[in-house]
Amino acid sequence: MAFDDLFISELRSRNDIESVVSSYVGLKRKGKLLGGLCPFHNENTPSFYVYPDTQSYYCFGCGNGGDVITFIKNIENLDYVESVKFLCDRSGMALPTDNYDSGISKTRTRIYEANREAARFFNKQLFAPGGENAREYCKLRQLTAETVTKFGIGFAPSGWTGLKNHLNSMGFSDSELYAADLVKKGSSGSYYDTFRNRLVFPIIDLRGNVIAFSGRRLDENDRAKYVNTGDTPVYKKGREIFALNFVKKNNFENIILCEGNIDVVMLHQAGFTNAVAALGTALTQEQAQVLSRYTGEMLLCYDSDEAGQKAVRKAIDIFSHTTLRIKVINMRGGKDPDEIIKKYGASRFKTLIDGAANDTEYKLMLEREKYDVSTSDGKVNFLKAAAKVLAGVSSSVEADIYAAKISDELSVNKEAFTKEIEKNLRISKSQKSRENFSNIQKSFNNPKDLINRVNPDRRENLHAAKAEETIIACLMSNPSYYKSVKSKIGADDFVTDFNRRVYGEISARLDKDMPVDLSFIAPDFSDDEVSVITRIVSSSRLISNTFSEIEDCVKVLKGESGKNKYDSASGMSDSDFLNLFNKK
Repeated sequence: MAFDDLFISELRSRNDIESVVSSYVGLKRKGKLLGGLCPFHNENTPSFYVYPDTQSYYCFGCGNGGDVITFIKNIENLDYVESVKFLCDRSGMALPTDNYDSGISKTRTRIYEANREAARFFNKQLFAPGGENAREYCKLRQLTAETVTKFGIGFAPSGWTGLKNHLNSMGFSDSELYAADLVKKGSSGSYYDTFRNRLVFPIIDLRGNVIAFSGRRLDENDRAKYVNTGDTPVYKKGREIFALNFVKKNNFENIILCEGNIDVVMLHQAGFTNAVAALGTALTQEQAQVLSRYTGEMLLCYDSDEAGQKAVRKAIDIFSHTTLRIKVINMRGGKDPDEIIKKYGASRFKTLIDGAANDTEYKLMLEREKYDVSTSDGKVNFLKAAAKVLAGVSSSVEADIYAAKISDELSVNKEAFTKEIEKNLRISKSQKSRENFSNIQKSFNNPKDLINRVNPDRRENLHAAKAEETIIACLMSNPSYYKSVKSKIGADDFVTDFNRRVYGEISARLDKDMPVDLSFIAPDFSDDEVSVITRIVSSSRLISNTFSEIEDCVKVLKGESGKNKYDSASGMSDSDFLNLFNKK
């Protein structure tokens, strides 16, 4: 869907991409660019860049890119029109109603309405005849009436169509309920309730909408402990946080991250109202970025069993890519926070919070538990393992403090231990350098890489494709070149279909003296295609952007011999591969 160019220009001017993105991502200036850790994937080294001059962003790690509208679309899980409306609301603009296609928006609205009515239905069933087992479970877990009301906890009856029939009677169609994942479709084509015989927790977003549900089994013989809403037009489990709608109202010094919904509920009931939980099987980078907007410190509160500690290690790795300080609560005295509070009281859990270890201390503790440091072999093996841990610490001051502490505790020479740390640091840097170069080469010949999926002709026509991309990048940066380019080359001269389509769109707009910035052409391409176009535009910083640059590329496309000089990246030597960025 396209909006008027004047409207898009005004929207962009009122929503500068730097100010919008910086509210989600910690950005640091790098010359004319701004860089940070990508909010869309897990990474160790920042590969996410914002380009103020083109009002675009691009991540060289996952390939996600676009303009400010695309960013909001991806980060807030909205469709195109809703993203535009989001930015309108942010900047005090009115959304043009004549361009508003309400089809997708109406679907989302109906899902919100169905979810709200489902939440009411589940809550009512908890107190109705047939809800005895659910009420008994609440009593067993010592859930108070206030807690049940606060979280809107409910009960899904054991029948196959109780919720379906109720919502059908309210005017919701089976297809709408299916889109909301409130019902499943059987092999015979009939629909049945997704949640059956379960204690149900509504998932509420930051705007107060019921977007999904999590159902905890009441019958321990049920195979799945939890049944959760799958991804829908209003919900993506890898982005949402359970109970964040409560936490966001307060400026907490830290947030407690738990494994499950029931842990969160019990902690809130005990007075720890800064508790939340990730949704789905594991914490994601997107959830970590969301949490970083609301606090400066995360307290990891996972079960003490092996599965829980494995989740802690993974969470530490994910949070290391944010600006958050990390601490790990040691569940001494119980498997989970609920068990500790019931056994010893809330004051004991508060003591555990106060004694939480930071991420470096936790990693060192895990390594120390593996070895008997009273023996020479155990001491040597622990020191080697500890050196690897400290080599990964970003702060040299922090690494030095722990090196001194460990050296003193084990009566070893600090200088020797520091040399072991430095050796691991050199090895790590060398490995990363080799991996980065290898990954770049693989991506150019990897059919799964986004640019090759969007433009499948590229792999077999890499030299010609690079020339096409240079022409596209130059024209989007310097539209004044177009008249001269038009006299020398047309869309039919392009070798790859995707680049031909992009050039055709640019040409059509420039023929009408219309702007060709990313925001103006994005509505005509898919999200993945927009990301690839952004990558192409971003690469223009590696070239001179002069008209002679375009002329060289035109010669490549006009010359049959140059067109297929390289069949694929795998056929190049390292020097040829590097020269490809400097040769047309």
